[in-house]
Amino acid sequence: MIHQLAAVDKRAKIKKNVIVEPFTTIAADVEIGEGTWIGPNVTIMDGARIGKNCRIFPGTVIAAIPQDLKFEGEESQVIIGDHTTVRESVTINRGTKALGYTQIGSHCLIMATSHIAHDCVLGDYVVIVNGCAVAGHVEIGDHTIMGGLSAVHQFSKIGKHVMISGGTLVRKDIPPYVKVAREPMTYAGINSVGLRRRGFTNDKIFEIQKIYRYIFQMKMNVTQAMGLIEKEMLPTAERDEILEFIRNSPRGIVKGYGTGKE
Repeated sequence: MIHQLAAVDKRAKIKKNVIVEPFTTIAADVEIGEGTWIGPNVTIMDGARIGKNCRIFPGTVIAAIPQDLKFEGEESQVIIGDHTTVRESVTINRGTKALGYTQIGSHCLIMATSHIAHDCVLGDYVVIVNGCAVAGHVEIGDHTIMGGLSAVHQFSKIGKHVMISGGTLVRKDIPPYVKVAREPMTYAGINSVGLRRRGFTNDKIFEIQKIYRYIFQMKMNVTQAMGLIEKEMLPTAERDEILEFIRNSPRGIVKGYGTGKE
């Protein structure tokens, strides 16, 4: 299943039913799971760990060394989960000693010409649309969609089920379940359409909406809003997830519309 015009190191660990198209280069310290398709003109370098039933399209470079001046040649990896698609000319850099790996979850879609830098961690079912740039040490939660031509500042955190409008410059952390848009980036409501598609009930969506009304639409700062949420709303997994995310946000969260407060 490996084309004769592909350059595949004999030490690479390639499972059954993997297809490697012509003019692709695969280095020695590489592992590829069953059923994965590697298109033509792909470069997979040392440290790549690619799961089952993935699709890697032409021009992609996986596990090149980090674009980080602090990198000193240490061993590190790119880890890609199962059933993930990486489209044309994507670059995914391996980690540094800070984390040791860059990780893409399962069932993700990384669209053409996007860049995922060193030490990033993306959850499952993440969609990165064409031309996005994700700087180093970024965390992106499950089921998040990042609109085309968006860019994320290094060390930023993005929660689960977030919708980021195309062309957004992400300079602050984005808590779970919300939409963001405009320039500068602003809270634009909760991601209710995405939540319904993923089986959230109307009651649960209303609860999340109520939490963010306290945070973004009432005339109080975030600390005051969080105290009121804890006082007036019963603990749930979603409530606690949102509050925990905000407490652990050293960069601060996105601004709310109308208040101008962070």
